[in-house]
Amino acid sequence: MNKRTVQRRLMTLSIGITMALTANVGYTAPDIGPLPEIKIDKAKAELGKRLFFDARLSGDAAISCATCHQPDNGFSSKEALSPGYPGNGHFRNASSVINSAHKKVWMHDGRIGTNLNDVTRGMITEDYIMNMDMRIMQERVKQDPVYLEMFEKAGYGEPSNGKVRKAIPEYLKTLTSRGAPFDAGTMSDAAQRGLELFKGKANCIACHNGPLLLDGKAHNTGVPENLDIFLKPLNHQAFIAYNMFMGNENYMNLKRDLGAHVQTHKADGSDMGKFMTPALRELKYTAPYMHNGMLKTLEEVVAFYNQGGGEDSHKDPLLKPLNLSDEEQKVLVEFLRALSGEPLTSSEHVWTEAFPNEYEAIADWRNVRN
Repeated sequence: MNKRTVQRRLMTLSIGITMALTANVGYTAPDIGPLPEIKIDKAKAELGKRLFFDARLSGDAAISCATCHQPDNGFSSKEALSPGYPGNGHFRNASSVINSAHKKVWMHDGRIGTNLNDVTRGMITEDYIMNMDMRIMQERVKQDPVYLEMFEKAGYGEPSNGKVRKAIPEYLKTLTSRGAPFDAGTMSDAAQRGLELFKGKANCIACHNGPLLLDGKAHNTGVPENLDIFLKPLNHQAFIAYNMFMGNENYMNLKRDLGAHVQTHKADGSDMGKFMTPALRELKYTAPYMHNGMLKTLEEVVAFYNQGGGEDSHKDPLLKPLNLSDEEQKVLVEFLRALSGEPLTSSEHVWTEAFPNEYEAIADWRNVRN
């Protein structure tokens, strides 16, 4: 290699380094802050609430949206792997739908980035979730005089599939965090110190920022696999059905949840094991944590990141050991708890009306059939 070639390569390397450094000068992650106001149509939201809690929206009228998104668990599943349609399990934890109306991307693998209407349709029709033929759902709704009145009051006119898919997201708008100490400015001294760590030494804000405390991106953090997915037949069959439908390669022999690979299908597998950064609001109520429920407490979550995440050949390079002391981990947990507000378990958000006769008829029919 002659002298001129060496000089040229050194100059190219120098320019590249300069550009990289310049690109990061002054860069800071977006700050965290309050959620924006969201306009709600009360009549449509009340209709959506009734639909959300109505088991008749599932194939055999056995489960409702609330079966997995449980109000007393922050509208998420208590189980590490959420319940599935009867005869199935599931292969992921049902994340909270609180603040879902503020999101732009949904699902742990980020596969839906259009609107909540599409999310609603997917959850109702997917065979291992609610397994509903929406033509049958439409007829069930039409046969309920209460629904006929509610659809009319909401300005929808006659019930239809599309209007159901609009009403449920309108209800989800009401499931918005409120009264969190962080938003109200009433955090404890410990939580304040935790916030400083969150933005500073721990650098959580690199991925958890904005009003929802998420960056809208997928990362591989090395979360250990939940082996129940592969050891329990009901969970595994749902896992197989999902991966077959999503076009994942060699789906019968998979021994890991591929995550965001369903979007890009990179040949080198560098996108495997990536999952969307979760929102951090309402964590006080939504244990267990991670896409597969493998971490049971917030203390475990903070300890996991303090050690630099788990082991994975494609782990995000952002993850490094944090070297937080026990006390620092403790106050960081206090800050995370301060992101939770009032529990949304009042009649304002949970359907409390006694089931009318048609619900009882469905229950009687199910008992006879079984």
